Amino acid sequence: MIEADAVSIRRAVAWVAGLNFAYFVIEFAVALRIGSVSLFADSVDFLEDASVNIIILLALGWSTASRARVGHGLALLLLVPGIATLWTALAKLGAATIPEPTALSVTGLGALAVNLFCAGLLARHRTSGGSLTRAAFLSARNDAFANIAIIAAGGVSALLWRSFWPDLIVGLGIAVMNLDAAREVWTAARDEHREARSDPL
Repeated sequence: MIEADAVSIRRAVAWVAGLNFAYFVIEFAVALRIGSVSLFADSVDFLEDASVNIIILLALGWSTASRARVGHGLALLLLVPGIATLWTALAKLGAATIPEPTALSVTGLGALAVNLFCAGLLARHRTSGGSLTRAAFLSARNDAFANIAIIAAGGVSALLWRSFWPDLIVGLGIAVMNLDAAREVWTAARDEHREARSDPL
């Protein structure tokens, strides 16, 4: 990796970390106010993404073997939002409150804008930094899909089905996407580990 590319990756990752943490604060506050499982899941995901990108920022200059070990750790970290979502979903089934549809969709739209911007920043680096930048790109990409589903859940709740189920279903879908992202990052880290072992240097 040439020095200019390394600087470009670091700059992109730093921006993504800052934006993710800022929107975590916003989305978490709205999720608590309206009782939304999908926004809660997505806000935890924003916090996890901020943490992932900070770790990536620190680890980019490390050896291939070290990056592979961090990549395995990040794969496990990607499971956290899914676990948090399942816990929140169980609580939601007991309360059965319906989140306010407009707030749900507007907050999801803001999250979509943030994630599309972050995915754009990371897209051209997703293969040049190994499992680490791949983890960051996959998180931003998956979050954008999740945000579209959140916006749709708000629309369905407002216009077609006045129920807590659209929000709950989307929240569980976010958990499934995080599980798949964890699998992809684990696989990339495993490949890096094999590469490091086969490299005599």
